[in-house]
Amino acid sequence: MASLKETLYKKIQEERPKIQDLLKNHGDVVIDSVRVAQAIGGMRGIKSLVTDISYLDPNEGIRFRGYTIPEVFELLPKTGYSEMPLVEGFYYLLLTGDIPTQEQVAQTAEEFKKRKKVPSYVFDMLNALPIDSHPMTMFASAILSLQRESVFAKQYMEGLKKFDYWDPTYEDSLNLLAKLPEIASYIYRLKYKNKEYIAPDPDLDMGGNFAHMMGVPKPYDDVSRLYFILHSDHESGNVSAHTGHLIASALSDVYYAISGMLNGLAGPLHGLANQEVLRWIQDQMKKYGGVVPSKEKLSEDVWETLNSGQVIPGFGHAVLRKTDPRYTAQRDFCTKHIKNDTLFEYVKLLYEVVPPILEKQGKAKNPWPNVDAQSGVLQWNFGVKEYDFYTVLFGIGRALGVTANIIWDRALGYPLERPKSVTTQMLRDMVAAK
Repeated sequence: MASLKETLYKKIQEERPKIQDLLKNHGDVVIDSVRVAQAIGGMRGIKSLVTDISYLDPNEGIRFRGYTIPEVFELLPKTGYSEMPLVEGFYYLLLTGDIPTQEQVAQTAEEFKKRKKVPSYVFDMLNALPIDSHPMTMFASAILSLQRESVFAKQYMEGLKKFDYWDPTYEDSLNLLAKLPEIASYIYRLKYKNKEYIAPDPDLDMGGNFAHMMGVPKPYDDVSRLYFILHSDHESGNVSAHTGHLIASALSDVYYAISGMLNGLAGPLHGLANQEVLRWIQDQMKKYGGVVPSKEKLSEDVWETLNSGQVIPGFGHAVLRKTDPRYTAQRDFCTKHIKNDTLFEYVKLLYEVVPPILEKQGKAKNPWPNVDAQSGVLQWNFGVKEYDFYTVLFGIGRALGVTANIIWDRALGYPLERPKSVTTQMLRDMVAAK
């Protein structure tokens, strides 16, 4: 008699060609206003989520509250000690849609500072985990452990009017965001720096304090501000943002939602892309003994990679049809602050080599670099060389956009998210009826 697993495998083998037939031959058949290919293909392109926090324009890149990335960095006030705007001021923009004044930035930064103390039990929990735990596992677990602090959960159990949900959600969001730099830097020092922890500086802003606790000197404080802002939001349909929205739509508090968001971000198809870029470039560097090859030689390597059925990591984007402005912002920073660095020289050369080749090949809708083509290189150059930690950095930034979205979801009374499913047999019946 066949085992359960053997029986299951047989059914999988029977079902796979049926799904492929639906996609290949009937993918454009419309069922209830969406195509079969969209129903099977991860709901790609279906306009069914609403957010005012950010919008991904195919030609201009991500817009935060209507402002392009260059406009954000130009218009947000800066301090006398930072080249980049403070993250706190950027969060003011995400929440309100308004460019804050210097005074409003300072006020928001103070609001963060008074909330940033991390309870000791969080560190106890992190210390109890196996030291070889993935830093994203540690990060998500630490945030989940903070759930007992949720103001929303307490007030909801006491009785809370629906249109007041946003208020304790706001409190939870700021309480959590203020703590993320210390939690993340503690994980970094725990895993990679022999548990030599650096205490927070009460006088520093979010980005500056994070760099201080990481033990990385200037201009890493501006690297952190830049990184957190650029990775903060990307519409609502990506895995991490959508996961946070989905969990919160059940009226789970921000701690549950952001912990779940991180679990989605940890997937190799989402938050790990910058690692793949860095690994591919470093493999090329080893091939040439750490020397930057000629443009012609690197072109041969790119063609070899493509002809083997692989992609060039860091190039292409599902929506964008130009160079990702997040890439450009990081590249400009590197051009100013990084001199005579082989890794960055590779990145610059790839920018010259890859797009024309991808255009000639004709398979990529967008041959230009995305944010991941530069972000890992930026961290590596400034001393953060532990690949597994990069997604934690991504997660700090992404929490800004997702919490802003959740606050507004609650403010506007958005309901539980509950799309309808159909069976594959129903799809086949609909196709046949058409």
